[in-house]
Amino acid sequence: MVDHVVGENVNQVVDLGKEVPLNSPDSPASPDSPAFELPLLLLGGFRTLIDRLHARLADEGHSGFRPAHGFAMQAIGAGGPGGTTASEIGRRLGVSKQAAGKTVDRLLALGYAERADDPADARRKLVRLTPQGHAVLARSAAVFDELRAEWSAALGADRVRALETDLRNVVPAETAFRLDATSWLGTP
Repeated sequence: MVDHVVGENVNQVVDLGKEVPLNSPDSPASPDSPAFELPLLLLGGFRTLIDRLHARLADEGHSGFRPAHGFAMQAIGAGGPGGTTASEIGRRLGVSKQAAGKTVDRLLALGYAERADDPADARRKLVRLTPQGHAVLARSAAVFDELRAEWSAALGADRVRALETDLRNVVPAETAFRLDATSWLGTP
């Protein structure tokens, strides 16, 4: 969802020399486009998909579910069915143990995660997904399939596949599926 103030987008880079807004259908798509548009358009595509996902999840009863929760749940799931510690979740997300603990507390309150004793070390607590947590992740995957289909209908399936292939070619494999995006985008 784009922030609007009296019909104008805010929080975007503005090239004062242009008369056409960046998101206008009349905006030029040429090799002469300013280089700063590429990361903004990629981020805009990401945000559009995530915002639409969360709007649909909210309509289906998951109104408290936020983008950061999805990243955290992926970090929890990466620990396997037995769960993982808050420290490990923080490491995977690129945040402190305390920040991870705060997100885990919210997931516990929403019913998406639970804490359990570590059978190998009684001093440690493990965090694992509940059936409701697994269900919202499965529903998220299905909504992403629907959103991809919408993009394919709008752009053409071949163009969407080509876009994905092109991004795989330029995005280093080790950074393509990182979970620490929220810490990277957060405040310094």
